[in-house]
Amino acid sequence: MLERNHLKVIQAVDQHGSVTAAAKHLHLTQSALSHTMRKLEQALGTDLWLREGRHLRLTQAGAYLLHTANRLLPQLEHAETRLRQFSEGKRGSLRIGMECHPCYQWLLKVVSPFLADWPDVDVDVKQKFQFGGLGALQDYEIDLLVTPDPVYRPGLVFEPVFDYEQVLVVASDHPLATAPYANAGDLRDETLLTYPVAPERLDVYTRFLNPASVSPWRHKTLETTDIMLQMVASGRGVAALPRWLALEYADRLPLAAVRMGPQGVDKQIFVGHRESDSRTEYLQGFITLARSYRVPDNGQATDHQNSS
Repeated sequence: MLERNHLKVIQAVDQHGSVTAAAKHLHLTQSALSHTMRKLEQALGTDLWLREGRHLRLTQAGAYLLHTANRLLPQLEHAETRLRQFSEGKRGSLRIGMECHPCYQWLLKVVSPFLADWPDVDVDVKQKFQFGGLGALQDYEIDLLVTPDPVYRPGLVFEPVFDYEQVLVVASDHPLATAPYANAGDLRDETLLTYPVAPERLDVYTRFLNPASVSPWRHKTLETTDIMLQMVASGRGVAALPRWLALEYADRLPLAAVRMGPQGVDKQIFVGHRESDSRTEYLQGFITLARSYRVPDNGQATDHQNSS
């Protein structure tokens, strides 16, 4: 009973806010779209929209159908793209989702040789997801998920690609800059700068501050690494970042990387993919490159295959 066209209709009306605008987007007349909407409601036996003057408001049934459309349409589009690429003799496309904000610089250095090795594969990087990174992977919005915090689910595989240490980054003239390590209590009077991620997903909270029942004086979020570390260098806060990234920026900013606690905070970066895609050659090619690209403590990236 439900057709793809119905899903496009409810999505277009919701996105464009009116029947007139949605009809224009769908290349239909307003009367034709209105007829389609009435016919759909009749076929389903329930109202999908409540009409309030010139405005439409989704009913509970309409909201459910919109939710379904938002999930299914990307999967259908992905399937069509794959089939078209196969028919044209192309390898395909690799859509990479990022749940590791500071890993973007690392990713760029992996993507460059990947594009050279796989000239018929397009690469796209997504950092925002409608249903989160895990949902995007399960719903075929992306093909790979780069994350430091894998969530294991049936049908998904997460492969470790490199280890790193999470450190506290401070200005080079900060009192902690020369300390062997920082204690959680040292942050009671500090402004903690982080990416816009919930505290319960930040290692600086879950593995450093929370176990000591410590909160920073202030918590401020920033979108970009460059601005964050400029703020740190100017003495306006401290940040928790991978050691390799901190040392890379220390070449041009007055920064110091300090271990968090006497034992430090060790982490891994994982690449997740659907188990059904395990035999996709270019996907495995990307994972092989990701594993070969190492970022040691001196902040200078190397190819471990060449240096071993």
